[in-house]
Amino acid sequence: MTAPQPHFLLLRPALVGLASLAVAACAPMAPSGPAAAGAVVAKAEAAPGAVACPKELAPIARCLAGQDSAGAYYLIAVPQKWNGHLVLHAHGGPALGAPKAERAVEDLERWSIMVRAGYAWAGSTFRQGGVEVRAAAEDTERLRQIFVQHVAQPQRTILHGQSWGASVAARGAEMFQRTAEGQRPYDAVLLTSGVLAGGTRSYDFRTDLRVVYQSLCHNHPRPTEAQYPLNTGLPRDAAMTQADLQARVNECLALDKPAAERTPEQQRKVRTLVDVIRIPASSIQGHMNWATFHFRDVVQHRTGGASPFGNMGVAYQGSPDDAALNAGVLRYRADPGAVARFGADTDPTGNIPVPVLTVKGIDDPTAFVELDAQFKATMDKAGSGARLVQTFTRHSGHSYLSDPTYPTLMAALLRWVNEGEGAKPTPAGIAQQCPAYEAGFGKGCAFVPAYVPAPLSSRVLDRERP
Repeated sequence: MTAPQPHFLLLRPALVGLASLAVAACAPMAPSGPAAAGAVVAKAEAAPGAVACPKELAPIARCLAGQDSAGAYYLIAVPQKWNGHLVLHAHGGPALGAPKAERAVEDLERWSIMVRAGYAWAGSTFRQGGVEVRAAAEDTERLRQIFVQHVAQPQRTILHGQSWGASVAARGAEMFQRTAEGQRPYDAVLLTSGVLAGGTRSYDFRTDLRVVYQSLCHNHPRPTEAQYPLNTGLPRDAAMTQADLQARVNECLALDKPAAERTPEQQRKVRTLVDVIRIPASSIQGHMNWATFHFRDVVQHRTGGASPFGNMGVAYQGSPDDAALNAGVLRYRADPGAVARFGADTDPTGNIPVPVLTVKGIDDPTAFVELDAQFKATMDKAGSGARLVQTFTRHSGHSYLSDPTYPTLMAALLRWVNEGEGAKPTPAGIAQQCPAYEAGFGKGCAFVPAYVPAPLSSRVLDRERP
């Protein structure tokens, strides 16, 4: 769910040429349809090659990299003082376009805390860009198999999903529940800053943003340009770039200027978007990117040209004149077939057979905290609620919370796995344990053990659904 990024960090010199690594021409993984749910079919994969680790980790770890049989690049880091456990990472985003090896480098640099805390780490770029959850879950499972085949058999494997990758991890834990030997491929799941309400609900507010923005700004598209349904993002052949969109948004809202330098009209429009959509001004551009380019990816590549996004029945609130706003915004009805297809790929069922621990900043501006309430309802409905513990922090960021947060959660999760129900963590217990990790990893503990998020409908108004 992270807003699209214009570039990734440069490859380390030893990673240049990674795309040319030879890979075995292996058959794809198990079919991803319902009949294959729960099964893991192992395929032989080429061994990774040694590469230089990112600078921060070079003194304490060795790194391996490669490209799997489906075309996804991956990176593995094993600390010299390995504790025997593997963190299998599903990254956020997703990026659009072909996969790039640089993405795995960026992810390892961001999540170096796992290696510094003694865990092996493995992350895939996924075989393709765009909003396709099940395929990304398959790529993540394929990487686990590569680690087992060519590196080591971990004592425990923790499936970690960040942001949009949390939906990948949740779906992956549902899809792959046993190996050919009858073992669990994943011992537990850690979901951080997660987009956890599924594609058919998590992006409703971005549909709302598009229509309210257009009612205020009338420049996406302009009246002189070809008109198209806003819930499709962009026409297939539109040449607009992120820079083009940013220029239009700034033309209307002046988000590139301090609030004091905006005109009264610009300030009014920004305030209307903030109050109606309930997002900070600083995140308007990122969400507009998603509601433009990612919506097009979904419609053109995932749902057969029809949109799964709609706003019929929404009564917008918070503007200076709600009656005028509701009369003026464009209305769209989500296509039932598109909703079904998108939901089958992106919506979690809650059928996760292993412990699940989540964390989110209460003021996360990208993945609202209320999404976690929806995920809890999903887990409860599936009969898996007892395997879920949710934690929340005072952080207002999305992409990363703090260094001591993650080792604290990992330790609590492993205790739960190793010792059983009697060691099931509580938010209060995790909050108490966190300060002990600040000595080694710096300040940053901010758990709020009593916090319980409100229902998603309290943040994003419900709407008619097929």
